[in-house]
Amino acid sequence: MNHVDLSSYDIFSDQTSYIYQPSYETLFELEQDPSLDPNELGILTSLDAVSVDTGAFTGRTPRDKYVLMDHTTDHSVWWTSARYPNDNKPISPEIWTHLLDLVSTYLNGKKLYVEDLYCGNDPRYRRKVRIVTEIAWQAHFAMNMFVRPSDEELESFGDPDFVVLCASRVTNADWKSQGLNSENFVAFNLEMGLQIIGGTWYGGEIKKGIFSMMNYFLPLKDVPTMHCAANQGDNGEVALFFGLSGTGKTTLSTDKGRRLIGDDEHGWGMNGIFNLEGGCYAKTAKLNAKSEPHIYHAIRRNALLENVMIDETGEVDFNDVSKTENGRVSYPIYHIDEVVDDPQSVGHANKIILLTADAFGVLPPVAKLTESQFLYHFLSGYTSKVSGTEQGVLSPIPTFSACYGAAFLSLHPMTYADLVLSKIRENHTAVYLVNTGWQGDGKRFPLAVTREIVRWILNDTTPLNNYDVLPVFELRVPQSIPGVESSFLDPRSNFAHVEEWEERAHKLADDFITNFEKYDDLDNYRWIKKGGPLSTIVS
Repeated sequence: MNHVDLSSYDIFSDQTSYIYQPSYETLFELEQDPSLDPNELGILTSLDAVSVDTGAFTGRTPRDKYVLMDHTTDHSVWWTSARYPNDNKPISPEIWTHLLDLVSTYLNGKKLYVEDLYCGNDPRYRRKVRIVTEIAWQAHFAMNMFVRPSDEELESFGDPDFVVLCASRVTNADWKSQGLNSENFVAFNLEMGLQIIGGTWYGGEIKKGIFSMMNYFLPLKDVPTMHCAANQGDNGEVALFFGLSGTGKTTLSTDKGRRLIGDDEHGWGMNGIFNLEGGCYAKTAKLNAKSEPHIYHAIRRNALLENVMIDETGEVDFNDVSKTENGRVSYPIYHIDEVVDDPQSVGHANKIILLTADAFGVLPPVAKLTESQFLYHFLSGYTSKVSGTEQGVLSPIPTFSACYGAAFLSLHPMTYADLVLSKIRENHTAVYLVNTGWQGDGKRFPLAVTREIVRWILNDTTPLNNYDVLPVFELRVPQSIPGVESSFLDPRSNFAHVEEWEERAHKLADDFITNFEKYDDLDNYRWIKKGGPLSTIVS
């Protein structure tokens, strides 16, 4: 075992108290210890994967995310403001010290799991990450999600670049007097390279916390980091799939005949795309072997299920979402049969697909974008919240999240947009918008149809004169796609009366325009705005 020194965080446990670099076999046994509390206990399922319950938090708690404001971050972090409300809420050195003391005091003397891992497959850009937790299944989650060093790499690992201290049982009783949101907290100190977690058991806080930090450090070195999936074809071409939760980036990037690079977080370096992670984190609601075979069959020994319904025999029911719509499974990427051979260097992206799930039947299932349209839609990051996906949502709500991942952006959205656009220009990358949402008749676009559209995109050489321009959003829509009925391509054909589509289109355009007004401080605002809808509601 390597010597683990946590004394700089006032944690002085004896080395024998640390379980360093636990194996899957060790964690498999420890997380099923019947003496564990319910939130610690893992249950073996009929799929041979362990299932855990993350308690009250079945998703991240962005309202409890804080970043220490100091000389390092004062003028660099994209702080929340009236113009740009986001999750980067500043805290003072005094509050940070208080929260760190709560975590350190609790973890001091405890039996801890300590893991040294990488974030990033490309050695030129990866960060050394140390995860510290007292919960076996959280260590299991981290092992699934990050890149595991070889024995040789571990020998020379040295000091980590970033540390996560996870103390799920710790809460902050002074939160009201400190002006915080609740007793729970996920806080970052960029100068120390430290994340502390208190009050929430949700494993995704570890994963997305590190991603937020990569979103800070790498773009400052002109390396774009992206909330997207990526895969590669047999001829070596690479495709990126941007999208918010529920739009299909994990599903669509995992497809027959394509090798998966990663399903969620990537960087774009000098030699091409590289995965930041070592595993996948897929939603399980309504999952079945027929529609998503790659993901379904990845759920086996060493996979970790979160917040799924199981009966007393361990049988899993993915159709029962009474606990949450956000049931998840994490698994090492090699559980997918078709993955890239060398994740360190897969080449530059040839195609970019921006995924949206439009619930209003307005947007076409596919459109090819100009540069200004790419920037407009990338900065908008549109999708729809629909009934059942979030408590209190009874009808569709337009939702905008910059760069398709505003919750994880540490710098201004234009920083990422500029970097990605530069890569697009350098590599002559074509960009498409794909709507995986609903048609005017209330039916969702069939997954089989969307897959055919994506396959067409990956081989598209259609001349521009074979595209029609859809009014209002001025999107270029292909006139035909082999294997796809023409009625799918024009969203107006799915309404009884074209006037109904026009009314909805103008309403959605107005929502886009209102959201985009916050960017009017950008130097190239007028040019980017030309990539958006050209009209608002007609009175």
